[in-house]
Amino acid sequence: MTQSEIDKIRKRVKEKREIYIEYDFSRIQNDILKTFFDLAQEFDSLRDFFAIAVLIPLEFLKVDCRLYLFDDNNERLELVCDSQKGHYYDRLPAPEYIQLVNEPYEANDSYILPIFGKSLYPAPLPVDESHNLIGMFELFPESKLRNSDRFFLTKYTNRIGYNLHNRKIARQNIDHIKFINTLVRDIEHDVIIPNMYYRFLFIKFGKKIAALAELEDSFRDLKNQEGRSAVEVCDLVVDKIGALREELFDLQSELQRHHSHISMFLESLFRRDHFEQGQLVLRPKKCILGKEIVVPQLAHFGNRLKAQGITIEHSQEMATEEVPLLVDIGLLSQVYANLISNAVKYTTEIQDQQGRPKKALAYGRDVLPNFFGPGRDGIKFNVFTTGKHIESTEVSKIFCDGFRGSNIHGQPGTGHGLSFVRNVVELHGGKVGYDPTEQGNNFYFILPLTPQKNIGQTT
Repeated sequence: MTQSEIDKIRKRVKEKREIYIEYDFSRIQNDILKTFFDLAQEFDSLRDFFAIAVLIPLEFLKVDCRLYLFDDNNERLELVCDSQKGHYYDRLPAPEYIQLVNEPYEANDSYILPIFGKSLYPAPLPVDESHNLIGMFELFPESKLRNSDRFFLTKYTNRIGYNLHNRKIARQNIDHIKFINTLVRDIEHDVIIPNMYYRFLFIKFGKKIAALAELEDSFRDLKNQEGRSAVEVCDLVVDKIGALREELFDLQSELQRHHSHISMFLESLFRRDHFEQGQLVLRPKKCILGKEIVVPQLAHFGNRLKAQGITIEHSQEMATEEVPLLVDIGLLSQVYANLISNAVKYTTEIQDQQGRPKKALAYGRDVLPNFFGPGRDGIKFNVFTTGKHIESTEVSKIFCDGFRGSNIHGQPGTGHGLSFVRNVVELHGGKVGYDPTEQGNNFYFILPLTPQKNIGQTT
């Protein structure tokens, strides 16, 4: 710490000492402040803090209090606590005589003071004080207050505001840490683990290069063999080169798909907005979901589904649908990636109605009129897989973070995928669910069907 920093703080200490001498607070007023600071440190919850704020003036000054805070979502002042009834779980709008203003005033035999939070900006910046106005504090009956009490109470409400600000910042920091921990799991589940697939692809590339070396040796052997014409040698070499070229082309296409897949997921998970706001932030765009999300994800997982003997039952309606939705393409692609990845791991063979073996994934959609209320249709997206039903006792937990069912059959996993699915779908204003069906399991999500006039707008 530099000497100038020490001198600056010492100067502020001296100024505070002189100010408090000038204030000349009474013993009771000083006791109020000391009690407030002690109890604010002793009790952690906001509910307890609200009670402390209103009960201290009641105990020391014999006046009742009400605490009102401005709610950004409802855009109104709301009663959060009073000295008679305590904390309000269902907050009530403030009465008309309680106004959000910068100066104390009298009304209805009450003395009403503004509550200011701390500025988030450095002191030299010209900041309008009203931007830091977070609520109002009412004391009644006003007739019990002395003039010295009125001045003191402006300082008391300042302490309420500063403490609320610090608690809000602390809570935001905790929420940010929780979000980052969740995001790390998202990145591990949807980026790091899939990224390991590159290793498999590079091994395949190495094998193709080795095949080229073998082809080179074969060409030398053929060239040196007696009795073979140049045409025969060339035909054999051309056939092998052609086959190898097709294999390399397929491998290149798979690498390109995987690169596009991982790149999109990296962009959607590492957005600056996520970290600044401490939650996933949507970037909605107009999207034909089947063509732009489902089909590419099925293509990405195509080889792995084929390797597990899983057939895809195409929904022609889904693949060619013309129902545009406003969705976050990157995040919703990860929703389908999680559902299809689960299908790769957990789809099992059954006997169909004709007694034939069947191991399949199917997808489709259904329009649900008025699902979200009158005139607010929903669209249900289904991902069905064959296999044994999930245990009924586990159904309520399958979308919870960290939960893994009893049907995992030794498959690796974190239990985070379906929790991510629920989070993203709910951010879109939708709902997730699961239905056992005759031949297997259907996981679905329902999104609001975007009215045509809103297409292209973002939220």
